Amino acid sequence: MAITFRNYKLLQDFEKVNQFLRDEYSYPDHGPVTQPSFEYALTHPAFNHRLAHRFGLWEDKGQLVALVCFESDIGEAMFSVKPAYEQLLPDMLQYAELELAELSEGQHSLAIYLTSTQVAFINLLQVSGYQKVFSEAVRVFSYKHDFPKVTLPEGYTAVSLEDENDLYKIDICMWKGLNHPGNPDDNLDRRRIMQTGPHFRPDLATIIKAPNGDYACYAGMWLEEQNLFAYLEPLCTVPEYRRMGLAAYALVNSMQKTKRLGAKYCYGGSASFYKSFGFSEICQRETWRRKW
Repeated sequence: MAITFRNYKLLQDFEKVNQFLRDEYSYPDHGPVTQPSFEYALTHPAFNHRLAHRFGLWEDKGQLVALVCFESDIGEAMFSVKPAYEQLLPDMLQYAELELAELSEGQHSLAIYLTSTQVAFINLLQVSGYQKVFSEAVRVFSYKHDFPKVTLPEGYTAVSLEDENDLYKIDICMWKGLNHPGNPDDNLDRRRIMQTGPHFRPDLATIIKAPNGDYACYAGMWLEEQNLFAYLEPLCTVPEYRRMGLAAYALVNSMQKTKRLGAKYCYGGSASFYKSFGFSEICQRETWRRKW
C-alpha cells in the first residue's frame, strides 16, 4: 500500500467523495455518512464551508480509501474507511483530534458520530478515553411492505417542487416546522442553497398545501441510484397543522416516487413517528465524546 494523506478541496473533491461513499456503502453495516447525507449536509445553511478544507482524505495510489469530515462544523467528526484499511483508524482519530476538535476556555472537545456497526472504531474510542453520550435508532422502511393508507383532509393538496417552488413559503414552513422560535427573517438564501446539490431532486419533494395556500408540511427526498435507497431529509410540519396526517401523506407520496425509480427502502428519522409508521431499526447512531 502507498497511502498518502491530503486535505479536502471543496470544489474539486465533492464528487470524488460522493462516489467513494456510494462504492463503500454496505447495508446495514455502513457508517454515519452516506452519499445523500453528505450532500445534504454540504448544502445545509448551517454547514461551515470555510472550514471544509479541514476534512481529511487518505488515498492509495490516487483512490480514496478513508475520509474524516464534520457534519456541520468543527467540534464533531465522522469517519468512513474501506474495510481493508481499518489500520488507518488510529491516524484518522489523531487527525480529527488535531484539526476538528473545538477549543473553548482552554479545553478541547470532540464529538464523534458513528453507528453501532463500526465495531473496530468503537473499540478504539473506548481505549482512547471516549465515552458514549448519546444513542438513537437508525430506521428504514422496506418497500417490500405495503405503504400505509393515507388521505388528506378536505381542501389540502399535495404538490412537488416541480409544480411550484415558493421559497418564502418553504422558509416559513421549515422554520416553524423545525421548531425555531418566532418568525424567520427575509433571508431566503438558506433555502436557495438547499436546492443547489447536483443530486437534489425537486420532483421527489412533497409539499402539503393548506386550503389558504400556506405550506403546512414539507418532505424532502433524495435517491441514491447506485445502491437503490431513498433518504428522507427533512420532514417537518408547521405546529398548527400537526396531528392531521399531513406528514404521513407527504412521506408516503415521496416514497412512492422513489419506489417507481427503483429504490428498495427509505431511511427515516429516530422519532416514535417512524416506528409507528412501520420503519424498522437496523442499528444505532451513537455520539462518543472526549474532553481534554
